[in-house]
Amino acid sequence: MNAVTDNPWLAEEAAAEAQASADAAPGNKIKIEREQIKLEKRLCREVGRAITDFNMIEEGDKIMVCMSGGKDSYTLLDVLRKLQKRAPVKFELVAVNLDQKQPGFPDHVLPEYFQSIGVDYHIETQDTYSVVKRVVPEGKTTCGLCSRLRRAILYKVADELGCTKVALGHHRDDIVQTLMLNMFYGGRMKGMPPKLVSDDGRHVVIRPLCYVTEKDTTRWAQYQNFPIIPCNLCGSQDGLQRVAVGELLREWDKKFPGRVESMFRAMGHIVTTHMMDPNLHDFKNAKATGIADPNGDMAFDHEELPTAPALAGLQVVQLS
Repeated sequence: MNAVTDNPWLAEEAAAEAQASADAAPGNKIKIEREQIKLEKRLCREVGRAITDFNMIEEGDKIMVCMSGGKDSYTLLDVLRKLQKRAPVKFELVAVNLDQKQPGFPDHVLPEYFQSIGVDYHIETQDTYSVVKRVVPEGKTTCGLCSRLRRAILYKVADELGCTKVALGHHRDDIVQTLMLNMFYGGRMKGMPPKLVSDDGRHVVIRPLCYVTEKDTTRWAQYQNFPIIPCNLCGSQDGLQRVAVGELLREWDKKFPGRVESMFRAMGHIVTTHMMDPNLHDFKNAKATGIADPNGDMAFDHEELPTAPALAGLQVVQLS
């Protein structure tokens, strides 16, 4: 059984990618076009795989796609619109932007873009910028309060529009960054889930880009020439912890290809008996039973770690 061609979200993407590779001819322009086609198919494939793995989209869903004006949200909307045309279920999309009244915010850009592609949209105007600047002391990080205000407003809009799902543009790198931030500064193992019920219990939040790398959203935004809008509230702050962790992960990715991917995969392969959370495993009452357990401790054995996957142009050497 072929997992790609048997998945109705992915089958057409695999066939189109194979045809694109067969049709491509030598030449720089053709090569660029071929790379663009491959990237498009990869984005659709990864988003389709995430939707299937976590049952993100169901028949009759109305999905609110949160649009910040950044590369990731543009990519999310673009890919979901492509998948909508061939998906095995029918669903609606509505693009929603929260205009937080940041100074100099070009409030015409997103409406013009939405109109140009013919997507339903809603612009919600709320002056959270003034609230954040008034409440947060100068020099302190604004992200926490800003995100709480934004979340409450977007949930209200989702109710008003009758949306069944709220789609956010967080990608794989955002998810790993969040894990690292919580470990470094919060003392907890917590990341961003691909699908979760909201804290008010009334909304289902999905992250269809959870398998997509930031490099791919950056390249796709460049290919598509999306009208990117910078965030003058958050993006202008230097030295944010998330920025520092992001730089660390990018450096790791250059020096140790595959490390970030391995960390991401680890988030889906958690052995609770080998962590330290008593809420997940009853350590106090652990007793010898005489029954073999493959998940039992092997304290006196050397644990063999899997060899890193071979990458093109690289030779992996395992040291003893």
